[in-house]
Amino acid sequence: MKVEQIYTKCLAQGSYYLESKGEAVVIDPLRDVDEYIKMANENNSKIKYILETHFHADFISGHLTLANLTGAEIIYGPNADPEFNAIIAKDNQVFNFGNASLTTIHTPGHTLESTSFLLKDEDGKEHSVFTGDTLFLGDVGIPDVAQRYKGVSKEELAATLYDSVNNRIKPLPEDILVYPAHGAGSACGKNMMKETVDTLKNQKEINYAINGSYSKEDFVKKLTDNLPDPPSYFPHNVKLNQQGYNDLSDVIKKSKIPLSVSDFESMSNNGEIKVIDVRHQDDFAKGHVPNSIFIGLDGGFAPWVGAVLSNIDQPLLLVVDESRIDEAITRLSRVGFDNVKGYLKGGFSAWKDANKEIATIGTISAEDFNNKYSEKNINVFDVRKLTEYQSEHVEGAKNFPLNNINDFISDFNIDGTNYIHCAGGYRSMIANSILKSHGIHNLVDVLGGFSSIKKTDIAKTEYVCPSTL
Repeated sequence: MKVEQIYTKCLAQGSYYLESKGEAVVIDPLRDVDEYIKMANENNSKIKYILETHFHADFISGHLTLANLTGAEIIYGPNADPEFNAIIAKDNQVFNFGNASLTTIHTPGHTLESTSFLLKDEDGKEHSVFTGDTLFLGDVGIPDVAQRYKGVSKEELAATLYDSVNNRIKPLPEDILVYPAHGAGSACGKNMMKETVDTLKNQKEINYAINGSYSKEDFVKKLTDNLPDPPSYFPHNVKLNQQGYNDLSDVIKKSKIPLSVSDFESMSNNGEIKVIDVRHQDDFAKGHVPNSIFIGLDGGFAPWVGAVLSNIDQPLLLVVDESRIDEAITRLSRVGFDNVKGYLKGGFSAWKDANKEIATIGTISAEDFNNKYSEKNINVFDVRKLTEYQSEHVEGAKNFPLNNINDFISDFNIDGTNYIHCAGGYRSMIANSILKSHGIHNLVDVLGGFSSIKKTDIAKTEYVCPSTL
C-alpha cells in the first residue's frame, strides 16, 4: 500500500494519492491534475475513486477534470449536494481499492457535509485518517461561514465540530496518522502547526480540541470569538466546486495570449482590467507598469490574489517572465481566477525598451528607518494580521491588515510620508502597490519588514505569544 501527500505551499494544502494492488484513490485533488495521473501511470495503476472531504472554499478542486480523464467515481460524504454525478456516501460506508479500504466518518462542523476517511491497510489495520478541514494539526477548521447555511449559526457549527472531533476522531487508535487538508498559513484555521502529518496520539496531547482542556462551551467560544468574515472569493469557489468549472487546459489556452507593448498599454488603460505583476517585490519596487498591482509568484500568490481582488471574474493582464506564464495562469485558476486576457510579451524589459512611463516604490533599510523613527511623528503602518500585530509591533504603528487594505485607503496620510511594513517584505509591497494605484504616492517600503526592524533599537511593544491571543 502506498500513501503519498502532495503538499502545495502556496495554498498550504495537502492532497493525497493512495494506491493498492493496481488501484488508486485521490483525496482533495488540486485543479491541475496531471501529477495524480502521472503517478498512477508510473505505477500501472488505475484511479478508482476521487474523495472530497467537503466543498472547498479556498481553492478549486480537480475532481471533475480528474473524473473525466480517468473514469474514476467522485465520492462525497453525507449531506453533500453536488450538481454532477457523484456517490453520496453513508456514514461508515466502506470503499475498497486493491486490498485496502477507506471508511467514511461523517464529521460535520467545518461544513455540514465534512467527512473524514479512515484508511485500513491490506491486513485490515487502521493506518491513517484523512480529516479534511475538520481536524488540523494543533487546531480545527473554523466554522465555514462562507457557505452561509440557512438557519445554522457559527456557534451551532462549532458545537457540531466539537462533537465530531471528540466523538468520531478522538476514539480512533492512537497510533494512526492524521493527514489534514491544510497546514500553517491557510485561512481555514487559526494557529495550525507547520508540520503536515502527525500521530493521533500526539494530537490528543497537544491539540486543544481533543486533549480535554476545553469544555464544549469554551471550545465554541474560542472558535467563534473574533472570527473574521471569509475572503469574498470563498463563496464563489464553493459554488464552482459544487456546480462545475472549465478544464484547466481550456483556461490556459484561452489566457495564454502574448500582447505587444502597444496592445498591452491600450488594454491596461481600460478601467475594468487590472494589471498583476508577479515578479519579485524588489524588481517591482525598482520599476513597474503604472497602476499595476504586485502579487509575486514567489510568495502566497493565489490566496492573496483572492483576498485583494475579491471578484473571481475580474479581467486581468499579467506582467510575468515568459518562462512562468503557465505557472501564473495555473495558480490563478486554483482559486477560480480564470479571466486572464493576456500577458506582456517580452515582460517588463519590453515595456522599458519601448520607453514607456515607469512607476517605482521607494524603499528604506530597517537601519535607516530607525533613524527616521527617532525623529518622531512619522506615519508607520503595519499590514500584518491583527494577531501578528498584537503579538509585537512598533510603538505608534497603526495596523491595517493587508486582507482588508481596501477598507483603509482613506486612512493613509496624504501629506506626510507613509512607512509601510509587514513581516518580511512581501505583503507590504502588495499593500504599497494597491495604495499607489489609488493615487497615494508618498509611500516607502521598509525592507525586510518587522523581521529586520526587530534587530534595531526601535521602540516595540512587549512580546505576547500569538497562541495566547
